[in-house]
Amino acid sequence: MRISARNLPSCMALTIGSTLVLSISSFGAGATRNRGGMLDALGLDFLAYGHGGAVSNLFFFWSLVVLIGTWALAGRRFVFQSTRPEAERLREIRRLLFAQILCLIPAAPMLSRDVYSYLMQGAMVRDGFDPYTQGAAINPGPMLLEVSFDWRNTTTPYGPLHLWIGNVITHIVGQNVTLGVLLYKIVSILGFFAIAWAIPRIADRLGASPTLALWIGVSNPLMVLHMVGGMHNESIMVGLVSLGLLCALRRRFLLSVALVGVAVSLKATAAIALPFIVWLAVRAFGGDRHAPRGRRIGAFILSGAIGVVETIAVVSLVTWVSGSSWGWLSEISGNSKVINPLALPSLLANLVTPFFQLGNDDFSYNTPLGIFRTISMVCMLVGLVLVWWFFRSDARRALTGICAAYLVAFVFNSVTLPWYYASIISLLGVISLPKPLIKWVIGVSIVLTLAFAGSGNHMLYNVGWMVATALGAWILADLSMGPRRRVSLAHAAGQDPAEGEATPPSPAPAA
Repeated sequence: MRISARNLPSCMALTIGSTLVLSISSFGAGATRNRGGMLDALGLDFLAYGHGGAVSNLFFFWSLVVLIGTWALAGRRFVFQSTRPEAERLREIRRLLFAQILCLIPAAPMLSRDVYSYLMQGAMVRDGFDPYTQGAAINPGPMLLEVSFDWRNTTTPYGPLHLWIGNVITHIVGQNVTLGVLLYKIVSILGFFAIAWAIPRIADRLGASPTLALWIGVSNPLMVLHMVGGMHNESIMVGLVSLGLLCALRRRFLLSVALVGVAVSLKATAAIALPFIVWLAVRAFGGDRHAPRGRRIGAFILSGAIGVVETIAVVSLVTWVSGSSWGWLSEISGNSKVINPLALPSLLANLVTPFFQLGNDDFSYNTPLGIFRTISMVCMLVGLVLVWWFFRSDARRALTGICAAYLVAFVFNSVTLPWYYASIISLLGVISLPKPLIKWVIGVSIVLTLAFAGSGNHMLYNVGWMVATALGAWILADLSMGPRRRVSLAHAAGQDPAEGEATPPSPAPAA
């Protein structure tokens, strides 16, 4: 079989079409409202349940698949198989990314219900409650009705900036959930724009391809759908960290630490990047490994001390201005309810529990889970220190170390969710990964994107589904990296390349 790229729609047409359908179907297949909402106001609430819900889910799924396939096709046309100048290819990926964001603005929350919890926590602060010591159920109202039952009696692990944003938004919207979601989407898009602006510039500073960095690290469907569609606060956190890392590469270390410090006041995991900014400062002021040892030690002590003091000062300032407290520090590891195989302790507990239950039906899953979580915390701390020390020689290794440190944290953490990996994915294109690893990143991104239904329920324990998505991810990763023997998307020899497709020296063999 031979497929010509000229016979396929343009990536822009596929992107706009699939994202618009995804946005429309999200009102019936996304994280739909329990009370009220757009469908209810229009008298179309039947699209969220029964046969109407099935139709909405069908359109949502297929538009999601087309969107993912278009991303892979764009990678092949503009990143891996293109002879166009870098600036032109980067502009094409930016256009596709902008189109996705524009089409997702009117969409309902998708792949997660977290935005409703964010609104509820802001409303709690507005109404005089403390989300660090009280659950959402303490404050009944329209916003509480949208919070998942699992989180109605759970405190929040997020920092004072998170509560400040929610407080401001709920002061503006009152009890209007729809308007609150829209304002949260605007905030998420601003954070996402910060990522999209900083990442290609970081890649350029490190001598990597800005086009690859933007394609795999920002226009990645896992990033777009969870940061913009799901409105997770990782969008703001990763945006601030990305800006901070760019400032560090430009030797503006005080501004760099300040930006990451603000990110820490939103979510504590941003702090993982700070020790590596110290290495960048040591490299800038202490010289390379051939410089005098005393000079490098002095630069390390001074940079580390300034970094710690400035971070504490920034977080303290945000805490004071927001009128919040330091209660979040004791709640960082509080979301222990989530069980899925993305976190190593949960995966190991899933594997060993059935064997123990063969001899004892009363054996509790929580017993090995508690043991593995304790061991994993120790492994995480040791792993973070080792990674920090190992990736210290230059700027590129420092950013590679940030990716490795986040990976250690997420693998050994008690709770891990797909959007956590935004901190890693956003940086993978700037550190010049070898092509086999890039292929793995493409495949894993696709699998994680398809691991959650539009409603926010995960399918990680559905073996058939995960095997099917893994197979599809392998095919699409193969597509994006280049032609194969049996299926060729290249033009015939002598034809002008379409959308950046490189003209092959000879026709590809047909099956």
